[in-house]
Amino acid sequence: MSTHRKPNVTTRSAASASTTTTTTTTTTTTSPPPTIRSPASLSPLLPTRLESALLAIYPLTLLLGSIFSTLSPTTRSIPYSATTQSHDPAFAPSYFATKKNVFNVWFVKKGWFWTTVALGVFVVLNKNMGRGWRKRVKVGVRWGVATGWWVLVTQWCFGAPLIDRGFLFTGGQCEMLQQQQGKEGMGEVREVLTAAACKAVGGAWRGGHDVSGHVFLLILGSALLWFEVLPAITHAEGLRDGRRIMMGDGRVVSVGVEKEDGRDDDEGDKTTGGGTKFALGVAALMWWMLLMTAAYFHTWFEKFTGLLVAFAGLWVVYFLPRGVPGVRAVLGMPGV
Repeated sequence: MSTHRKPNVTTRSAASASTTTTTTTTTTTTSPPPTIRSPASLSPLLPTRLESALLAIYPLTLLLGSIFSTLSPTTRSIPYSATTQSHDPAFAPSYFATKKNVFNVWFVKKGWFWTTVALGVFVVLNKNMGRGWRKRVKVGVRWGVATGWWVLVTQWCFGAPLIDRGFLFTGGQCEMLQQQQGKEGMGEVREVLTAAACKAVGGAWRGGHDVSGHVFLLILGSALLWFEVLPAITHAEGLRDGRRIMMGDGRVVSVGVEKEDGRDDDEGDKTTGGGTKFALGVAALMWWMLLMTAAYFHTWFEKFTGLLVAFAGLWVVYFLPRGVPGVRAVLGMPGV
């Protein structure tokens, strides 16, 4: 009898071992749940959290200025001229509400000059640029592309600038020429006339949508300075650079892999020089004048379109290179 029971024990042991093996195999092949990444890390074309906070300042500033102009009894009581996009200067609610205030004449109207000067001082004095020329050349290329966008929008675009072309496209025209020549003679004039030329001959630029050139300039110039200076600030404050880039093989990695010295921002130089402070000072004054523009000049939609046009240029210069290696090879990236 005992001779017949031993094989049964062996059989049960073998079956038990087989079950254990199967269970072990099943356990080891179970994959962990997928890692959920934050939306900002899904695409290198999107801003980091720090950049998002910085960019959010601009629409919030326009909103704040517009709310002030709507709620302020003094501002609401003074007639607003759609032709000049401002209040009657004889009854201006503030010094900053007059187009002839010193900051508007010598700073805003020459805003790209001040942007260029501030960027140049920063590039010369910034220690993180190193002794080589490559980083400085890339800054110059980015400045050149941004300058080209500023020229096309506000100065010249194979004739009239984009702002004036948009004004004419939406039904605007020089009112004095309409009175003198009649509607039949307006076709050719509408194609070549600019706001500056209309003003020069004593006409009034009316009837179309006028994108706020001040909003466009102040946002484009100050944000350009911020994006160029930001890597130097993260060096000084010990903040890690959250930017991501796409490599040629499609991998999305941290921007640190392309830095010349291979260091993260929190391992770099801990000082910010006079160039950084000067650039930030110019950017801060631009923000103040943006707030004054939002409070006293243009309609909300004119300011909003100025914001969109400025953001379009910033995206091409500072975000498109992160996702397109070929563009990055030409424009580079600040701090890289």
